[in-house]
Amino acid sequence: MSGHSKWHNIQLKKGKTDAKRGQIFTKIGKELAVAAKDGSNPDLNAKLRDVIAKAKASNMALDTIMRAVKKGAGELQGVNFEEIVYEGYGPAGVAVIIKVLTENKNRSASSVRYILDRNGGNLGANGCVSFMFQKKGQIIIEKKDGIDEDDVMMAALDAGAEDFNSQEEIFEITTAMEDFSSVRVALEEAGYEFLSAELTMIPDILVTLKLEDCEKVQNLIDKLEADDDVQSVYHNAEFPEEWEG
Repeated sequence: MSGHSKWHNIQLKKGKTDAKRGQIFTKIGKELAVAAKDGSNPDLNAKLRDVIAKAKASNMALDTIMRAVKKGAGELQGVNFEEIVYEGYGPAGVAVIIKVLTENKNRSASSVRYILDRNGGNLGANGCVSFMFQKKGQIIIEKKDGIDEDDVMMAALDAGAEDFNSQEEIFEITTAMEDFSSVRVALEEAGYEFLSAELTMIPDILVTLKLEDCEKVQNLIDKLEADDDVQSVYHNAEFPEEWEG
């Protein structure tokens, strides 16, 4: 679950990541392979460097990372994946963006359409909801003893971050797309560890869900994310704090 800033929603995402770590690694492996097409040296390939940081934030083993990179660079046999983005709506009028990496476009299109249709959503035309989102870098740091809020904030802003938010249990740092790498590197070199560090789609306007709609929306997101071809699902749903998920 991506694309919003409430800690309650980030907790849901983290819990699912912990529960489905194998599937998450498979998806990140695809991202690494695609990024490595432009070169296997992260010092010369900013996109690859960012995906490697995402993999490390998810505790992916270094040898697994390097194997995926070598496949993408053609040093090992691998699959040629293509990126496709679908847009549509879910229950309660929630806007949904679905990023897919696939070697079979027809299969992916049919699968995404089927999941949306069967879970209260519908597939739309390109551009139907993407105007509601902004492409941003997002870095999440967990609050721990010994981490000073002012120090984190100054380190992030001095490195070029656009925004800094202190929430219940995390610090959320937002960057422009082009500044994400430099901000991430600066914080990493300052010794901070990340719950997540990735390029994402952040909605300009959130749809606050009624309790009766929460399970429907979450079910749609879960079904989409469970599809092997789906890399990321971005949405503008805001789940109420009282919903346990």
